[in-house]
Amino acid sequence: MTTKITFTLPAANIIGASECVLLGEFNNWNLDEGVYLTKQADGSMTAEVELEPGDYQYRYLLSNGRWVNDNGEKITSEMHGYPVENCIVRVAALVNETIEAPKTTKPKSVKKNAEAKPKTVKAKAAAKTVAKTGKDDLSKIEGIGKKIAELLNNNNITSFKELSQATAAGLKTILATGGSRFSLHKPGSWPKQAKLAADGKWDELKELQKELKGGK
Repeated sequence: MTTKITFTLPAANIIGASECVLLGEFNNWNLDEGVYLTKQADGSMTAEVELEPGDYQYRYLLSNGRWVNDNGEKITSEMHGYPVENCIVRVAALVNETIEAPKTTKPKSVKKNAEAKPKTVKAKAAAKTVAKTGKDDLSKIEGIGKKIAELLNNNNITSFKELSQATAAGLKTILATGGSRFSLHKPGSWPKQAKLAADGKWDELKELQKELKGGK
C-alpha cells in the first residue's frame, strides 16, 4: 500500500530558478520521469508522490542547473566516486499491515536477476522492436524516456546508429525544441551509449549505465 508524501522546497533554496524537478530513487533519477514542483503563495515549491514503504534518497534539480536539498533529513552517499549529500524520506508501513512484512526498497536481487538475462535475449528483444516499428527503442538509453525518444524521432534520429553519430550540442538543440522542461537534460553520454547499443554490446552498456544518473 502506498502513502502520499508531500515534498516541500523552501523559497530560499530556489532563488534564481523558475522551475524545479524532484529526482530520486523512486524514479531512478531519470529526468524524463521527474516530478515537477508547483509554486506556492509563499514562494516555496511542492509536489506530492505516492510511495511504497521504504527509504528513498532524493534531490531537487533547478532550471538554472543547480542541485539543491530541502530542510529535511540528509544522508551522505557516494556518486561517481565522490561523497554527495542527498535528502532522504522514510516511508513507514501502515500499522494494520500485520499479515505481510512491509515492503522496503526494491530488492537488489531482482535487479541482479534482470541484469543476468543473457545478452542474446536483449539483442533479440531489440531486434524485435526494430522489426515491428522500423525504429530502435531509444528509451533503452539511460536518460531518454518515451517523450524524448519521440522528440528525437521527429528530428530524424530513429536508430541507435543515428544517435551515436549525433553531437551533444546538436542533441541539446533538439531538446530545446521540446520546451523548457527538456532543456534540463544532459545528453553528453547518449552517443556513447547508443554506439554500444548499435554494436550489440548490451553488457558493456549495462555497466556504463550503472555509473550514470539520468544519463549524466
